[in-house]
Amino acid sequence: MIVAGFGFRAGASADALRDAYDRACHAAAVKQADLLATPADKAAQPAFGAMAKGLSLPVVPIPDAALQTQTTQTQSAAAQAARATGSVAEAAALAALGRGARLLAPRAISSDRTATCAIATGPKT
Repeated sequence: MIVAGFGFRAGASADALRDAYDRACHAAAVKQADLLATPADKAAQPAFGAMAKGLSLPVVPIPDAALQTQTTQTQSAAAQAARATGSVAEAAALAALGRGARLLAPRAISSDRTATCAIATGPKT
């Protein structure tokens, strides 16, 4: 299973989210994820919903506690301050898969820098 995890600012657009997703898929050498993951409070954001609908992919909302237990490849001071994790996108992707998950590449950042996406693979638990 392949999961695309997202972190994004409140003002991120669906286009910015899609840009981060496309960049992450390219970096990870995958064509498409099987599902999308983001913090639970972000899953209902209209831009995220529009992007998910455009990709026809289900969304897994991730509780903050699950984000905080993940070891990420990248470290962002903003993510650490907001969510107590080095990368929200990487942590969301890993948490959605559970034990045995691994990142295929570090997070990718949208060109406008409002969204990040990371791709992970592993068995879904």
